[in-house]
Amino acid sequence: MEWRDEGIILGLRKHGETSVIAEVMTHAHGRHMGIVRGGRSKRLQPVLQPGNSVDLVWRARLDEHLGQYQVELLNGRAGRLMESAIGVHGVQAMAALLRLLPERDSHARLHDAFAIILDSLDTPARAGALYVRFELAILEDLGFGLDLSACAATGVRSGLIYVSPKTGRAVSADAGAPRADRLLPLPGFLTDRSMACSDAGMLGQALRLTGYFLGRHVFEPRGVEPPISRESFCTAALKAMRQAEPVLSPIQEPIA
Repeated sequence: MEWRDEGIILGLRKHGETSVIAEVMTHAHGRHMGIVRGGRSKRLQPVLQPGNSVDLVWRARLDEHLGQYQVELLNGRAGRLMESAIGVHGVQAMAALLRLLPERDSHARLHDAFAIILDSLDTPARAGALYVRFELAILEDLGFGLDLSACAATGVRSGLIYVSPKTGRAVSADAGAPRADRLLPLPGFLTDRSMACSDAGMLGQALRLTGYFLGRHVFEPRGVEPPISRESFCTAALKAMRQAEPVLSPIQEPIA
């Protein structure tokens, strides 16, 4: 068995004296493991850093085997990511989310979004909003996507300012007014792609929204705690937003 793909390094663990097992988010083959012979060498250590994009050739006798990787560097962004708290915690938080997906299931759009967001983490004022969209995409691919397109009660597509914590569906201002204290705020930039996430308050609402549904549908049923890297990233992103310009242009949409 053999295939070639590109992927982003998520993590490593030692294997024997000189090798490593690399965990990679590939474009066509999902989250996939493989042994890299000599992966602890001076030549390969800088290549096999979390966040780097690599060209991969995977070989094994049978498809179900762990197999071996041959790797070549495509984008060595890891050094740049290590220069800021947003970069360090961002790559760790997204890697933790990708580990929620079944191994070897293809999620090409998440791979592509991961790459785009990693390349945008040096723009701190936009990093948080991009990350929120990534969490929404993770929820969708796990089967728990939110429906933010229309009001759950009336069907209107405007004035959507709440989300029902029970159904994950948007609710309009008028329909939600009588029970506003039981609904989750819906930041406007999540429904209007022309709107920027312009302040820390808006970003905080968005992070609480996705965090609530990740906890309810993913972490709690599996009996696990949310990754510490997520909390650390949220803290760093909110701090960056408070230091950013008061008015931002709309962000690039990484997930179609």
